[in-house]
This record gives sequence, C-alpha cells and structure tokens, in this order.
Amino acid sequence: MGDGKKTKTPAGQSQPSSAMDKLRKALSGRETSDDQDEERGNIITQTEDTPLLRVIDNNSLSWSTRVKGFAICFILGFVMSFLGSALLFLPKGLVLFAVLYTFGNILALSSTCFLMGPVNQCKKMFAKTRIIATIVMFLALFMTLIAAFVIHKKALALLMVIIQFLAMTWYSLSYIPYARDAAKKCFASCVE
Repeated sequence: MGDGKKTKTPAGQSQPSSAMDKLRKALSGRETSDDQDEERGNIITQTEDTPLLRVIDNNSLSWSTRVKGFAICFILGFVMSFLGSALLFLPKGLVLFAVLYTFGNILALSSTCFLMGPVNQCKKMFAKTRIIATIVMFLALFMTLIAAFVIHKKALALLMVIIQFLAMTWYSLSYIPYARDAAKKCFASCVE
C-alpha cells in the first residue's frame, strides 16, 4: 500500500501501487482497468465505443486534477459554511448565514463529483438507500434560499438550515457501513 512496490500494467509498464490507486478504483466503480484509464483516471466504465463516450473519454480529468478539484471545492464549501456561522450574529446575519451555509453545502456536495464523476455521483445519490435523504436535502437547500430571498422569513430559513444539516448528515452516514444503525441506536438511547 504505497510502499513503493511496482506493479505491471497490461502494456508491461511499471507503475507504483498505492492506496490512491485503490481509492481511485473504488470511487470510479471499477476493480480493473486498462493502462490508459489508469493513467487518466477515466470515469467511463462502459466498454462499447460510441461517439459520446469518445468525447467524454478525450475530455476526462487526470486523477491528480480530480483530487485537487475535490479538495478545492470541499475546502471552499467548509469555509463558506464556517463563515456563514460566524456572520450569524450580525444584523441581517441570519440571511447571510442561510445563504453561505447553503452554498457551502452545495460546494461540499459537488466536490465528490470530481472523484466519482457527475453521472456516478447522481446514480449513488438516487440509490434506494439514499433517495429520501437526497430529496429532503435538495428541498431544504432550495427552501432555505426561498425563505431568505423571496419570503424573507428568518425563522423559516433557520428551520431549513437545520433540516439541511440533518438531511446532509443522514445522507453522509449512508456511505459508512452500519453508521445509520449506530446513529438510530444512539438517538434511541438518548430519548429513553
């Protein structure tokens, strides 16, 4: 695992095996791939040759670019959410908080598109185990902005931010094995 061992690719070229290679394969949904896909971090898993797939293949980002894009979006999302929290106690701070927190969540959520690709991300978001959390999260994101800009109701904006947080947490827990079950048990023990 990143110990400098070399592996042979199908073309016979040496390549270091690492944890990043395993992460890349796991996030792209592939166990094995050819040397061009390995080098370029291709997200396409279909084997048929269509014009659309050729265009996507030729415009794919390298793995290092994907990781950088992920890091930049995730950090910007975190900073925006944190900044929104800091502005909460200013005059009109609740509106600033709701907007910055919402856009921070959108950036953080979209950061994983760099790792998995947008199509794979959407497939995973709307999988059977995540569809309710995804819909609630998107509705809360949308309603937070409506409450802040259109309706001008601070209490509703704050309620939608809380729902955003809970939905985003439940959505994120779905990617960790048994995390939702643990959260349910923890909540049940706190209520009793």
